[in-house]
Amino acid sequence: MLILAGLFSFLGFGTQPAPPPVPPKTYQVQSTMVADEKAVFATVQSANVVPARARIGGTIVELKVRQGDHVEQGQVIAVVSDKKLGFQASSYGAQVAAAQAQLAQAKADYDRAQRLMAANAISKSGLDQARTALNVAQSTVSAYTAQRAVVTQQSHEGEILAPQSGRIITVPVTAGSVLLQGDTVATVAQGDFVLRLQVPERHARDIKVGQPVRLDGADIGLNGAHFGVVRLVYPEIDNGHVVADATVQELGDYFVNERVRVWVSAGQRKAIVVPSNLIATRSGIDYARLWTGSQSLDVPIQRGQTIHRPGKADTIEVLSGLNPGDRLLKP
Repeated sequence: MLILAGLFSFLGFGTQPAPPPVPPKTYQVQSTMVADEKAVFATVQSANVVPARARIGGTIVELKVRQGDHVEQGQVIAVVSDKKLGFQASSYGAQVAAAQAQLAQAKADYDRAQRLMAANAISKSGLDQARTALNVAQSTVSAYTAQRAVVTQQSHEGEILAPQSGRIITVPVTAGSVLLQGDTVATVAQGDFVLRLQVPERHARDIKVGQPVRLDGADIGLNGAHFGVVRLVYPEIDNGHVVADATVQELGDYFVNERVRVWVSAGQRKAIVVPSNLIATRSGIDYARLWTGSQSLDVPIQRGQTIHRPGKADTIEVLSGLNPGDRLLKP
């Protein structure tokens, strides 16, 4: 029996057929909707630019900041002095001293009138006159004291404070400059910097709050593509452009008004998009490895733009050479 089994095995009888080969793992090509991006220019702007103004008129005796400095809210950036305030303070001080002397005399007269009234030596009208004189003297002292406090407060208001934390953009004055009340000493840009986009008005309906925008990291001193989000669309069209603000992480905060190229979505379109690792370039020609079901073929393709999406790997648009349903292998 063993001899017969060995003979049947040698002749091919009783053996199981070989299993079919396992098909390789492929990527199925399909068309998808992609953003039709348009390149526009944007500028780095502060969300708020506030002037630091003088609260009193006078001469700048000390200027503590220059362009580019960072300041905190309430920090003294300049000191303005007005010599007239010192003279006024001295004048009101003398008036307060005179009023206090009159108050002391009125108080003594009133005390004397009270003693005389107790002894029935004067009439009640005399006591009333003494009381009125005392009240007038007290009011005079209070008035001159308040006026002196006003002048003292004005002297303290010679310190010009930063209205908000941020960076000094402009300083149009120097030490020794003469200022009027309300004149600007410096402009402070708040640290919350944004990209201010200028989008042609034909794309006005395509710009929406929450829409992503893309910019080249090299324009802001970083590597790779960076993404932001539109946070505000201004309702007024300015000189044929829609103005919008976008927030971007790691956006520089030093060069205000720096121009940056930004790509924004101007609608959606269908396209064939494949992962970039499925495209190989040889001798200046791009190829994709197509799986026919039994063999693989390298087919030339026409490469389109690179599709960047936040949080996802970059993909490549294929303009020709592939059709939806094709299966690709890694080259």
